[in-house]
Amino acid sequence: MTIAPANTSPLHRTVHGAPTDVWNDSCSPRELEYAIGNGAVGATTNPSIVLAVLKKEFDAWKGRIKALVEENPTATEDEIAWKLIEEMGLRGAEMLLPVFEREGHRKGRLSMQTNPVSYMNVASLVEQAVHFATLAPNIQVKIPATSAGIAAIEEVTRLGVNINATVSFTLPQAIAVAEAVERGLKRRAAEGHDVSGMTPVCTLMIGRLDDWLKAVAAKQGIITTPGHLDWAGVATFKKAYGIFKARGYRTRLLAAAYRHHLHWSQLIGGDVVLTIPYEWQVQFNNSDVEVKPRIDRPVDPAIVDDLYKKFPDFRRAYDEDGMTVAEFDRYGATVRTLRAFIEAYRELTALVRNTMLPPV
Repeated sequence: MTIAPANTSPLHRTVHGAPTDVWNDSCSPRELEYAIGNGAVGATTNPSIVLAVLKKEFDAWKGRIKALVEENPTATEDEIAWKLIEEMGLRGAEMLLPVFEREGHRKGRLSMQTNPVSYMNVASLVEQAVHFATLAPNIQVKIPATSAGIAAIEEVTRLGVNINATVSFTLPQAIAVAEAVERGLKRRAAEGHDVSGMTPVCTLMIGRLDDWLKAVAAKQGIITTPGHLDWAGVATFKKAYGIFKARGYRTRLLAAAYRHHLHWSQLIGGDVVLTIPYEWQVQFNNSDVEVKPRIDRPVDPAIVDDLYKKFPDFRRAYDEDGMTVAEFDRYGATVRTLRAFIEAYRELTALVRNTMLPPV
């Protein structure tokens, strides 16, 4: 399979002369190099991504893990794991520094995620976010859009941390994040700080919303027209985008969790971020999908009506008042994603443990 040259690739055309940005959904140096070559201006990571990188590139990291253990003889496996996570993230941040400087510090950031086990602890999320922000000038900090996460997002924004809200799937979550950021920015400005250079983003994990509704359909035996469920995340994202523009929120929306080309092709042309896994970047760059603005093209109302009638959890995701902040933590996609992130983190610490205490 031939990869299109960087200056003619579909992803490069997605961002060329448009407000749309592409990020690499990984901190793998090899994958990030490809993404930057095709116009990417950022990258993101989380426990699942770090674990996946280690599994694919373990030979490149096993010596460093052993060295970290030897350099920190009293450290716990969790402490070693976080040193490793930070080191991997900082390699990506260093690769993005030229972009960061070229773009006047508005782009070129590496998103580093807070500990998923802290999703209910405001103080822990704030403390770790502030720490991450000191590691490099181009770090963006990922905080979950849980009840505690919304409070943490406001506070760290006040402290000058650029956030990326994650574990977010719904319009109510996106609006709560944007409002929390606005409160934080206003508080920071009132304290005499310049906020013009801050670049907050809010992720909508559109593929994971699709996944959740498909799981509900399978469990409850709900029949839908084939393909309709592939539009749930796109419809929610487009509605959120219209609201963000109308209200002038200073937070940009970011689309994540890719499952098919609609998660890219339907969002082209918006002032948004598309964080795309390497494997999907290669597929998109070798596709014949026409690259043209579609962000303002409404999803077929018949599809939205079908989902709205049959799935209460789509209504919770699609309606502005579909959930209160207190209900975010128990939304199905939130629970599934938090569990997956925590399990990946536990698997990562187990990998470290095997270096500290080799199996006998």
